[in-house]
Amino acid sequence: MDTPWLDRPQLRAWVRLRAVLELLPGVLDAQLRRDAGLTEFEYYVLATLSETPGRTSRMTELSWGTNATLPRLSHVVTRLEGRGLVERLSRPEDRRTTHVRLTDEGWEKVRQAAPGHVETVHHHVVDALTPEQLDQLAAIADAVLARLDPSGTTAAIYTRYDEQLKKEKRDPGPGR
Repeated sequence: MDTPWLDRPQLRAWVRLRAVLELLPGVLDAQLRRDAGLTEFEYYVLATLSETPGRTSRMTELSWGTNATLPRLSHVVTRLEGRGLVERLSRPEDRRTTHVRLTDEGWEKVRQAAPGHVETVHHHVVDALTPEQLDQLAAIADAVLARLDPSGTTAAIYTRYDEQLKKEKRDPGPGR
């Protein structure tokens, strides 16, 4: 079999993407650990719960929404539960499913952690790019995601803000 090796432009792009994939998670994790005492994944779980109706989700839906296996999510939920940030609930009508609810303490933790996290994302990603580059980044990510997730199984995770953005572009509102 003749392997089509990467040419110089392809290798240049790939090595840079690989560096971003290696460095960015560590930067986000370090900031959240330092400022909020949370790992990046713990924050993601809490933030995801904060966006659900009633700040409650079935474990299977939360697993899907965070792209985590049930065992990994269960381990993290146990840690967060021990800190009083979430609680597990069972529903009498369906004892086979477990729900997770963000507690008031968990909500406060998200509110406290979010500004620093957003500032870090701005500094390391958003502010490094022009508005056109941000649109290009989204388009590039969509192209790669189409290959990684061809059935669109996890598309709801990464497209959940698209409709609001479309509305804002159609009707930017006063002062924009």
